[in-house]
Amino acid sequence: MDRRGILAGMAALTLARPALAQGTWPDRPIRWIVPFPPGGSTDLWARLMAEPMAAELGQPIVIDNRGGAGGLIGTEAAARSTPDGHTMLFTITTHVTSPVVLRRFPYDPVNDFAPIGKLGVTPLVLCASPSTQGNTVQEFVAWARGKDLSYGSYAPGSSGHAYGQMFSDEARLNMTHVAYRGEGPMLQDMLAGNVACAFHSMAASGGAIRSRRIRPLALSGTRRLPSLPEVPLMEEAGFSKRFAFSGFIGLLAPARTPQPIVDRTADLFRRVVENPATQRRLLEIDTIPDWLGPAAFREDIARCLREWEVIATELNLFVQG
Repeated sequence: MDRRGILAGMAALTLARPALAQGTWPDRPIRWIVPFPPGGSTDLWARLMAEPMAAELGQPIVIDNRGGAGGLIGTEAAARSTPDGHTMLFTITTHVTSPVVLRRFPYDPVNDFAPIGKLGVTPLVLCASPSTQGNTVQEFVAWARGKDLSYGSYAPGSSGHAYGQMFSDEARLNMTHVAYRGEGPMLQDMLAGNVACAFHSMAASGGAIRSRRIRPLALSGTRRLPSLPEVPLMEEAGFSKRFAFSGFIGLLAPARTPQPIVDRTADLFRRVVENPATQRRLLEIDTIPDWLGPAAFREDIARCLREWEVIATELNLFVQG
């Protein structure tokens, strides 16, 4: 074969590789970046979904916890990863809230990703630490007023951070924000009595609530939890409608991931979310299943981004990253 024929053959082989990679995907372990440390709710949801999906795909799904900067570090790594379906991002609402509040956009929350699917939503629970008093939000406020206290959040710029500030402002309390690198560390510090209160997900804090080591006072969102029927919504307790902001839990791939891979992953993700066993487990950890496919999930992410820009501006929630 002459040189021209060799070069033509090499070019044809190069062009064939993406199609071959798509056809055989996955041909090695898949990495899901979770932009928070182990032990928090995001980590728990990711592992709940990864196991049945890995069994179906025939390759392990490895959870890569990369906490820091309100989720920005792990999310930026996912955005810059090779878009071949072997690296994805399992994340939550901080995907849009952190860059807005930190005023750092190392990634575009909408355009740098190919959404796979939305798992659902979960309210956050305002919990009081064992170092405080009051079994209702009104009793806690009465005890806390006039004291120098602190509230925790699982990341600066997160909805938990915003809710804590809104609660402190609307209840006229003097509370300082303490940011953690994930819910796990925040919960441990709260159990030790080092922060007075925090907005937790039930996925991470349910065990501590059920064992009465921390006290649930009120809920964000618009619907009470079946497992905490006596705990009111923040709005029912006299606070503003801002506490009804609704975020997301879901899976994304880097932009330019081949469409066949996105479609196959989305179909599998949907089937796992809609599986009765998964639905039961999600409800057990107070997560409300709310599947959205790729296109609808993209719109939902864009909606969250718009709404959060308004909330951040109203609260002057901007912080240094």
